[in-house]
Amino acid sequence: MKVPELPLDQVRTLLAVVDEGTFDAAAAALHVTPSAVSQRVKALEQRTGRVLLVRTKPVRPTESGEVVVRYARQLARLERDAYAELGLSTGEQGPTRVSVAVNADSLATWFLDAFTRVDRDAHVCFELHREDETNTAELLREGRVMAAVTSSPEPVSGCSVRALGRMRYLAAASPDFVDRHLQGPLAETLPRAPVMTFDRSDDHQDAFVRTLRRDRGAASAVRHAVPTSEGFVESVALGLGWGMIPELQAAPLLRSGRLVQLAPDRPVDVPLHWQQWKLDSPALAAVADAVRTAAARALRPA
Repeated sequence: MKVPELPLDQVRTLLAVVDEGTFDAAAAALHVTPSAVSQRVKALEQRTGRVLLVRTKPVRPTESGEVVVRYARQLARLERDAYAELGLSTGEQGPTRVSVAVNADSLATWFLDAFTRVDRDAHVCFELHREDETNTAELLREGRVMAAVTSSPEPVSGCSVRALGRMRYLAAASPDFVDRHLQGPLAETLPRAPVMTFDRSDDHQDAFVRTLRRDRGAASAVRHAVPTSEGFVESVALGLGWGMIPELQAAPLLRSGRLVQLAPDRPVDVPLHWQQWKLDSPALAAVADAVRTAAARALRPA
């Protein structure tokens, strides 16, 4: 069976439609007619035998479309790197942009240090996408980022994966909060106490409670949501609720007495991994090396 070719103009057109959101906007960006854009996308779908786009506003790629979009972004990255090595201009000015998905706690603690370690000769600038570590891999699948800090050891198709280390979380609260809400066995008082969450998908606190008692129990009716890592920690220190705090952020507050560790014998370690496109890209390689070095200094060994 002959494998169908994927013409570059059709692949690039699909990417433009996804990035611009509509066929008309893609046509304007590519300096062609909307009819030409529609014909190219239809031709690509016929070649692959799959529907690649959901025709909504904005359009979105199907699962098969995500594969082609990721392929298109990788081709564009390789093309820019090749032109740069040849000393040719692609018409683009400025440094090489590397897009990375990273969880909020890493961003607030150790990840930014990696930027200072990237060789300045690499001439790189960063585009960060903040997302929970359980969801960052999804941005890789969609082709929206070139690399991600993720909790998943399973590589996304077309990506390599490498362990970075373990981020340790500690259950903590302010001394005043402990006096008001946690007098008694922790397994009984903690599920009823006000709790901090990052957002509605944050399961760190509930998962910790489940380790204290076999039954799921009733979740606290008072659940505060603070969607920034720094704000989350400060809210716990102010006594609004208890929460699972990264060891890197908790340590100075524990030393100063603003926080109390609730269960010193029950730390929770979250393994972190670095996933990236399998590309021979000097810019991406420079970023990956810097991230691994920064993680080795800040995280617990994998």
